[in-house]
Amino acid sequence: MFESINKEKIVKMKIVTSSADLYNDYREQMRKIADVKNALAVLQWDQETYLPVKGASFRGQQIATLSELSHQLFTEKKLGDVLEELVLRNDLSKKEKKNVEISLEDYNKQKKFTSSFVREMSEAVSRSFHAWITARKENNFSFFEKDLDALIQLKKQEANLLGYANHPYDALLDEYEKGCTVSMLDNIFNEIKEPLKALLDKIMAAKQVDDSFLKQHYPKQQQWDFGMDIIKQLGFDFEAGRQDISEHPFTTSFNKNDVRITTRIDENDFSNMLWSCIHETGHALYEQGLPESEYGLPSGEYTSLSIHESQSRLWENNVGRSLPFWQYHYPSLQKIFSSQLKNINAEDFYKGINKVEPSLIRTESDELTYHFHVMIRYEIEKLLIEDNLLTKDIPAYWNEQYQKYLGVHVTDDKNGCLQDVHWSHGSFGYFATYSLGSFYAAQFYNAAEKTEPQLSTYIKNGENSFLLNWLRENIHQYGKMFKSEELCLNACGEKLNIKNFLEYLLDKYTKIYNLYKP
Repeated sequence: MFESINKEKIVKMKIVTSSADLYNDYREQMRKIADVKNALAVLQWDQETYLPVKGASFRGQQIATLSELSHQLFTEKKLGDVLEELVLRNDLSKKEKKNVEISLEDYNKQKKFTSSFVREMSEAVSRSFHAWITARKENNFSFFEKDLDALIQLKKQEANLLGYANHPYDALLDEYEKGCTVSMLDNIFNEIKEPLKALLDKIMAAKQVDDSFLKQHYPKQQQWDFGMDIIKQLGFDFEAGRQDISEHPFTTSFNKNDVRITTRIDENDFSNMLWSCIHETGHALYEQGLPESEYGLPSGEYTSLSIHESQSRLWENNVGRSLPFWQYHYPSLQKIFSSQLKNINAEDFYKGINKVEPSLIRTESDELTYHFHVMIRYEIEKLLIEDNLLTKDIPAYWNEQYQKYLGVHVTDDKNGCLQDVHWSHGSFGYFATYSLGSFYAAQFYNAAEKTEPQLSTYIKNGENSFLLNWLRENIHQYGKMFKSEELCLNACGEKLNIKNFLEYLLDKYTKIYNLYKP
């Protein structure tokens, strides 16, 4: 009976409503949902920046209410009927058709969740986040364990509700990277692991570069001011965004004209702030480059987390840790921190900021060992979701893997399994996109350099606009119109090829560590 009524409504809709009017109804509903989601995002941003301690419980309730409301708006039957009719129409533009197809896919996914489940998940995330903050302050995983375990159980339920063909973790991976699977990632990490380990062994046998100059006292305000200047020079529009301090650097966007980034500062470690500033700026430039006219629609949203991460890793590493970049910026930096850097030239500074050394902290690790950090987290998440690792055993397993992959001894929980905010947000399936993003970044930069062979010269002269415009034209403007590999194919002439990343690393570190064969 329900099916026949539904079909009758769609037939009637088809007769009396034009595609243009239907599409406008769809667009207006999606913008309304985006408004609620972005109001929610403001509360979440405030939660991680300025929220008073006593406001935590009510904030969790407020976030849960808006999460539930957003879900209800998106799963309304009226929207489903409109989407089901629009997807059958043959008079939509290519972009309109794609928007409808993506929204219908998301609609069908969200229909699998009850409002009560969405609220329960949101409340669990809020509790988990504040438990993580407490655990970090106490430097003790046990303060986090109970709330994290409750969240993990909900993520397992989510995987089952979404459905999967081969592995429950596939369902969670797909939320961040469409089509991504355990099988795919296992193959990629297995392919990259051996060459990374071989290069790391060569570097460890070579004469180590000096980075001791980074571990002096660098006053907070001077670091902040220099970071703000770099962010502006990279192209970040401060009339459409801002930067603040948080426990863990992140980027959030309420629309392309209001993009927030955060950083953290260690006065005794210069590298702690600056590259997180550049990294988050890469994310923000992507958000500021999305088409304003497509607000609320898939065509106005980022492609995937790996493509988002490619933007941050490209600016942080391919640009921000390059010699041409510092040939331009180093004189200013040296003038600001004259006593700390008086005996360090630009090339020595460049080598120091690219020092390869196994370490504890992912966000402060070098470009090579970084991917072992990611692999460890990927393996832990996979084991948790498939019920082969208990939450209480995370610290011990974490410590074992750091010893195995990186040969480092984990000193405490804060520098171990409590260092990332992601699990407290329920972001299981996210970490692998960091490595995928690095691989895409090298490929995108390589393609931009082929388009303009003088790209390094531009960067050496402090001119970043060509690269930003190339990214705007080839990545940002398309929103979610293409999946990651399709976007890569269009921009680079081939799908993801990790050889670009391996060649980039080999070339860079062979020169820094003088690894040429005699």
